[in-house]
Amino acid sequence: MKYAFVFPGQGSQFVGMGKELAENFKSAKEVFQEVNDALSQDLFKIMCEGPESELTLTVNAQPALMAHSMAVVRVLENEFGIKLKDKAAFVAGHSLGEYSAACAAGVFSLSDTARLLRTRGEAMQKAVPVGVGGMAAVLGVSFQDVEALAEACAEGGNVCVAANDNADGQVVLSGHMEAINRAVELAPEFGAKRCIKLPVSAPFHSPLMEPAAVVMAEALGKVKAHKPQIPLISNVLAEAVDDEKEIVQNLIKQVTGSVRWRETVLYMKEQGVTDVVELGAGKVLSGIVKRSDKEMKAISVGSAAEIETLASSL
Repeated sequence: MKYAFVFPGQGSQFVGMGKELAENFKSAKEVFQEVNDALSQDLFKIMCEGPESELTLTVNAQPALMAHSMAVVRVLENEFGIKLKDKAAFVAGHSLGEYSAACAAGVFSLSDTARLLRTRGEAMQKAVPVGVGGMAAVLGVSFQDVEALAEACAEGGNVCVAANDNADGQVVLSGHMEAINRAVELAPEFGAKRCIKLPVSAPFHSPLMEPAAVVMAEALGKVKAHKPQIPLISNVLAEAVDDEKEIVQNLIKQVTGSVRWRETVLYMKEQGVTDVVELGAGKVLSGIVKRSDKEMKAISVGSAAEIETLASSL
């Protein structure tokens, strides 16, 4: 068996996340405390108690999801003696999950990762005024058809791009709201079964995020990056990287670039990965793998019971 460990992106957060882990494992509790200290905020209280509206804010959701993922990693390593570097052929993460993957691979410290994600969340929120940009999921057509739809909607100076290529028949558009509204209208003409506007506050992974990319270049430039202990599959390349400088550059490009997740899953398959393990909140990425490739196994591990089951199988 050949394992890849993957880390969820925004949208997988839920009120109560991490609470059970902290109650059961000292290592998890320590992760949440270290993140709280790094951010000078009781983020763990928001994770456990909400309100949902506060947890969903980009500035909180991003470090919260990373904290939950890293709590799972630390529990596996410290309480069960399972080191990711001994078991993983690759790590990868969806959007903010790429930071979780980098932390798990030892590129950044936990505290630095938390602070980077807080900066990223703030920068992405500020890059475009609320209401100016948006995103929409296009379902039931190929990536090429969605690109053609995006091109048709990017008129009059509007930006409209394929931002997340998640799986066959599931691509997310991002850009000016005018273009996104037009995409919702035009999508059936391009063969789409549905085109649904997403409840997000900014046009992530589009050229409109350039101001945030500038902020992240500066923030990442101030952080010590180490050589990864596990090859990291980059969102923007959909292939593995094992040089810390290149990983940092790809994280900057990722702010405005597409998340090439469909190709990431294909790359894992080509490299002989048989089992994909999603560490953290939700089951989004393992679900995508199951839909994308019937031969690859995929599981989600976020609870105490799921960690124990995984540990006994590794």
